[in-house]
Amino acid sequence: MRHGKRFNHLSRKAPHRKSMLSNMASSLILHKKIETTVAKAKALRKYIEPILTRSKSDTTHSRRIVFSLLKNKESVTELFNNVSEKIASRPGGYTRIIKTGFRLGDNAEMCIIELVDYNTLLLSSDDKDKSSKSTRRRRRKKSTANVSAGETKSVPKASKKSDKKAEKKDNNRPGIVVKSNADFIIHPVNTTKQGLRNSDG
Repeated sequence: MRHGKRFNHLSRKAPHRKSMLSNMASSLILHKKIETTVAKAKALRKYIEPILTRSKSDTTHSRRIVFSLLKNKESVTELFNNVSEKIASRPGGYTRIIKTGFRLGDNAEMCIIELVDYNTLLLSSDDKDKSSKSTRRRRRKKSTANVSAGETKSVPKASKKSDKKAEKKDNNRPGIVVKSNADFIIHPVNTTKQGLRNSDG
């Protein structure tokens, strides 16, 4: 059983694991995309996301903390000068893992981990999808609104014509109007429907 074993050791001792994640994080910052196994990518995501959040505040303190984790001057300068500007508006989720299949030899599951804001192809396709979805929704709403408005306009016209044809004066009782499509009699004193109901009952 693996109760409480939430941390993946990646089959390495602690110093080896820390240095490996540090090197992978530096490579990801410099190259914006690296290919590795899925297990290492998931461990790297947990390692690098707090570093990217820290880079949003460009202070000496945050630079020193990031340098203690990355141990590479070039990647620290790249992170604070270029990457932090790109991710400034994003509230988290800076990396994306794309599975690419299985490696020959040991059949390990491989993937590409990349910085989300540097993949221009996916960003442009997402913008196109959003614009096309918004236009579709507007068209549907307009068409349903037009149909419902047309129905409501046509119904009163038909009812007025039928009311005019249906109204007849009863010759036996002068001053009383009888409507054939409605089952009540209109008296000249009570012209409201409530008054009619009271008078009928």
